[in-house]
Amino acid sequence: MAHAAPTASRRHPYRPRSATGRTARDALVRALLAGLVYGVWAAFIKRQTGPVDAGNVFYGILCGALFAAILFTLGRVGPRLQREVHAAAYGVFAGVAAGYLHSLTNESVLRATTVGLFVGIGIGIGAFYRYYTRED
Repeated sequence: MAHAAPTASRRHPYRPRSATGRTARDALVRALLAGLVYGVWAAFIKRQTGPVDAGNVFYGILCGALFAAILFTLGRVGPRLQREVHAAAYGVFAGVAAGYLHSLTNESVLRATTVGLFVGIGIGIGAFYRYYTRED
């Protein structure tokens, strides 16, 4: 018996997709989830093993919302940039975010700066490699 051949893709015809195949909604969900993790992590470090109070919760929400907003904006604007600038933007963002989290632990400013610098360099190099090997 003859059967209908399966189609390669079952995309909705009115659902716009970006060049990478991801929708803006997917990018927003990823940014919000990453912001949630970052906010909880920042609030956990900020409370310093004390009781959870409204200030810690508000601080976590604020940090997570800022992180998610910057990550979403970088995800939307980044593909329009040159690959070097795009990778550097992700490296700077990751370095600042990691350095800030480390500064909440009451370590020295020099150590937080060093951690942020090395995280930023690592993420920047990894992002550059990814963009260099996958972009035209």
